[in-house]
Parts: sequence; structure tokens; C-alpha cells
Amino acid sequence: MRFEISRVLDAIESRLCLDPALARAVVDLGEVSRFVDLDGGRPATLLRLGIAVDALGRQVEEENVPVYVIAPRALISDADLTSNERMVVRRWADDGRIEVLRDPADRLLEVAELLGLPVLSRNRFDGARQRYGWLAQPGRLLAPVTGPGGPTLIARVGGGAQPGSADPSPVGMKLLSRLWRCPEPGCSSYGAKPAGRPGGQPPPTLRTGAPTCPRHEARLGDGGPRPRVEVMSARVGGVVRQRFVVAADQPVVVGRAPERGVMLGQWLTDEARRWISRNHVRFELHGSDLVAQDVSTNGTGVRPGGSIDDDNRVTLKSQSRAIALGDVIELFPGVQVARSRTWTTGGVTNPLSVMSEAPTTTMRALDR
Repeated sequence: MRFEISRVLDAIESRLCLDPALARAVVDLGEVSRFVDLDGGRPATLLRLGIAVDALGRQVEEENVPVYVIAPRALISDADLTSNERMVVRRWADDGRIEVLRDPADRLLEVAELLGLPVLSRNRFDGARQRYGWLAQPGRLLAPVTGPGGPTLIARVGGGAQPGSADPSPVGMKLLSRLWRCPEPGCSSYGAKPAGRPGGQPPPTLRTGAPTCPRHEARLGDGGPRPRVEVMSARVGGVVRQRFVVAADQPVVVGRAPERGVMLGQWLTDEARRWISRNHVRFELHGSDLVAQDVSTNGTGVRPGGSIDDDNRVTLKSQSRAIALGDVIELFPGVQVARSRTWTTGGVTNPLSVMSEAPTTTMRALDR
């Protein structure tokens, strides 16, 4: 039982992301962990975060949807969690996967405004409506609940169950245009990036108008311009399987099983797996251009403007090409990569659940 639960927590961990370019919603872990009606189990458990993530994935019809999680510091010593869960919260914070703060309520809404993200919460935030007018917009405030077909989201205000998003606020755009440095040694968000830490730098919080580290409450120094990024999606069989970021200082290799990069092998047919190279295509930014470089054995296709006409398909063989808006890179028929905004839907009505490893009695039996 414990091994299976650890695997579920590992699956949930893979969805945690403070990268402004990738996160799809903001979640208060302290609140979600206590939604007892979702499973009828213990007073608090981290596994309910997995249920909320599943609900989001079902609504946006996409696999591997990442969330920006904020937790109260009290959760680290909360006796309603198991000792292992408390250790996991601490590790997630130390690894820069989540934010752990004394009082996350204001930060929750601040991040949602700065990044233009929806909030998954049952709190209506009535006292904050005047300050955060966007709370009344459709889909910006959604509550995870159980439904006949599994976990789902319902609107708390504004109507519409589809998660709503917007462009980052003007203040958010300014904050996201710079890198920031925390004076505290080893800061996981605004210090030297630890090996393996996922994603890009989160937005600072503002204290009296000054960019501040939300964890250490220390004023941040300006670290210079933030590298430009492009958000990409890998789609296999018409389903968006994974989003990833190509940054000016961070090229990305996509293939069957690259040592470092985006691995597609787990979603490929046997024929596609034989055709697609371990390292197949490399994406990088050159100035204002997004460039695809074929590094495969069999070549990489480019469909200008997403054209389905094979006569328009261009094949790259050990060549590079600047990718225009709407262009689709094809590694094999049905295996494609493009800018995320190219596709308006993730294409999957029943995404793989992060709870798939959970035993059916987990919620009720876990460490009673």
C-alpha cells in the first residue's frame, strides 16, 4: 500500500511547476488537501491534489497538465498528514516545485493575476473582489468536485466550467521580463538553479511595490533580462501529450528517448518507434527565430501552416529551418510538435489520471 501511495505522489510531483510559461492553474494545497468529500478519507491528504489535477486535465482535454501549487507553511507540521506526506511537502518546497508560505491566500490571487491563470478553489474570495475584478470573469475561479464521470470543475462565480485564462497583467509582464536574485543562499526560486529543478523562475511577490522573494520575504535584486521562451506542444495521435519550453539559453531535443529532452517513446506505435530516432529534432532560439534542426536518421518533416497536403511537406535531412507561426514539425505521421497555441484543444477527453497507481481503498485506508 505505501509503495503504491509513493508512486502516486511521484506522479503528482511530475505535474508541479512554478514556470510561468507552463503552469495552467493555481492551487492552494492546504485547502485542496482537506476536500474530504472528494474521497471520503482522512481529514487531510496530498492525494487530493491528484484529484484536482485530474479534474483540470479533463476540462482542458490534455495530458500531463502542470499546476502552480502554493501551500501554507503549517502543512509541513500538520498532524492530519502522514509523516511521509509532511516530508514530501518539505521536499517539494526545497526543490522549487511548490511555494510554501506563512499565509498563501494573497499570494494565490497575486500569482493568478500576474500570470492570467485560473484558480482552483472552493473559496469565493468575496472580500477580494474589489481588488481582483477578474475573479468575476468566467472560468477564473473553479472548484474541484466529484461528478458522474469522475473529478470535474464547477464555476464558483462568473459561470462557465472551462478554465479561463488571460494574458499576464501589465505588472506581470514587467516582472516576467527580468530575472531576479534572492540574497538568501540556496534560494530554490531566485538563486542558482539546482540541478533537475523543473521550469523557469516564478514571478516575485510585491511588497510596497518592490519585487520580493515570497519564501524568504527578502527584497530581490535585478538579475538582468529574462531569456525569451517559446512554449511548445508534442502531439501524438491527435492528443497533446506534453508541453515544454524552449528558451534562448536552453535548446530542447525531442525524440524517441533522448537522454535529456522530451521523450515520446511511451506514446508511440511500434512502427513509429522504429522510425523515430532516439534524438530526432532539436529546437532552439536564434534571435527572434525558432529553429528546428534535424538530428535524426530518417529526416524530419515540416508542414508549413499546418498543411495536411503532402505536396507542401518539406523534409529536413541534417538541416535547420526557422519555424513560422502555425508550422507543424512532423517526426512521423501523427507525431507532431508545434507552438502550443497552434492547437486549440488537447484532443483527449479522458486524460491519463495521476491517480492511476492509487489502490482503490487508498483514500480510506491510508495510515488510519
